[in-house]
Amino acid sequence: MTRLLIGLASASLLLAACATSTVSPASGPSGSAPAGAPDGSAVARPTIVAAFYPLEYAARAIGGDAVDIVGLTPPGGEPHDLELSAAQVAEIASADLVLYVKGYQPAVDEAVAQQAADHSLDVSAGLTLLPAEHAAGHEGEPAGEEGATDPHVWLNPLNMAGIGTAITERLSASAPDGSAAFAANNERLGSEMATLNEQFTAGLASCRSRIMVVSHEAFAYLGSAYGFTQVGISGLSPDAEPSPARMRDVADLVTREGVTTIYYETLVDPKVAKTLADETGATSAVLDPIEGLVAGSAESYPTIMASNLATLRTGQGCT
Repeated sequence: MTRLLIGLASASLLLAACATSTVSPASGPSGSAPAGAPDGSAVARPTIVAAFYPLEYAARAIGGDAVDIVGLTPPGGEPHDLELSAAQVAEIASADLVLYVKGYQPAVDEAVAQQAADHSLDVSAGLTLLPAEHAAGHEGEPAGEEGATDPHVWLNPLNMAGIGTAITERLSASAPDGSAAFAANNERLGSEMATLNEQFTAGLASCRSRIMVVSHEAFAYLGSAYGFTQVGISGLSPDAEPSPARMRDVADLVTREGVTTIYYETLVDPKVAKTLADETGATSAVLDPIEGLVAGSAESYPTIMASNLATLRTGQGCT
């Protein structure tokens, strides 16, 4: 609650301005007014607030130039720890649609409940969710809620296709003039995700090791889809410091099972994973949970997933 209360007085002033503002649409050919504005007047495009990068990617893939997208988590930012400014709370309140994953970013959950209950979409709601592997917490980590689920749904490409469909349905209901374009974009996204899934299925079909040791437990959906068992040094939170006992347990597993690669990620300090690799004689490699982009990156969800596939094929000894 404290996160939201900070600056809410300022946010209320911003809301008044946001509620009356319009977004200038992109011009059509030769600077003409966009389709749907026969009188030449500006047409405000729907504004979508996306809580973190994969949802920005999906929103842009479906909405294209017909929507404006506001990302809450900046490039280089760790989305688990996002703190919302007063201006961001105002953006959530005034958006046409807010995309988030419930249980992933507490500050966003709180803001949505208070400011956007009637214009938000939990994109994980229609997906088959996996239980949090260590909902009770590793030793030294805070306990999770009973019955907690893993929020990292986007690491299965077929889930990304499902997210696209959910966005399409909501956008088509609120902006029916764009429904045909949204549907076409959704078909394209679904086809791209199906191809990516086929590449992962074929590329990871025959691997020496089926144990995937990762810095934190972000890869359950990827592992479940392609036949790997995830072992996290830390639990669902990448910032939780693993206990010495947990480090010993994972080190013993690495040695016992002949694990040759320990994976770390882009937005979190790799020190723990690299230390474990050094102690066990394993190598270390980047496996990106795609929770956000590195500042200045020109990568995208498909290109990062392709890199992840190549990394896994090498690290897991796939042929």
